[in-house]
Amino acid sequence: MSWAKFLQPDLVLGDTAIAITPAILQRYQLQGLILDVDETLVPLKEREVSAEVVQWVDEIRPLASLWLVSNNISETRIGNIAKSLQLPYICGAGKPSRRKLRAAIEAMGFPVERVAMVGDRLITDALGGNRMGMFTILVEPMVDPAIAARAYPLRTLEVQLTQLLLGTPLTGKQQKFNDSNKS
Repeated sequence: MSWAKFLQPDLVLGDTAIAITPAILQRYQLQGLILDVDETLVPLKEREVSAEVVQWVDEIRPLASLWLVSNNISETRIGNIAKSLQLPYICGAGKPSRRKLRAAIEAMGFPVERVAMVGDRLITDALGGNRMGMFTILVEPMVDPAIAARAYPLRTLEVQLTQLLLGTPLTGKQQKFNDSNKS
């Protein structure tokens, strides 16, 4: 597999992580989700988890094992977010390194292909998950997309670079998933 293909997520959700539904878990036979934290679940400048994220976690928790795996080295920030969601976590993961992703997958006890890496970044989240053989889901950051394009130029550059390397728009694989898309 080429490096460019390692950057291609299996699913480009076209929405935030809380748009992952039970139907998506069923369609892709996912038993576990490894969730990035910063911008995937909580805006970087926020310290509190939104009520929407708490509700989503409560909806998904009975259907899939959930772990937080973040590159953020702040034990206080990631630990407090994990505690508020009552989820296990790993901080300072160093994604796209596989070591801490592997630890979370092993703790879940599911085959690697039944666990999805969910994140808003290609070079850390999608690349790390693809290197592990996980199902990868690229989500929009937990900020207004218009703001994200201005505030997070590195993410925009990652998407453009990946499109160039793949020779196809990343959005060509984008799926605005809804429950009627079951196959």
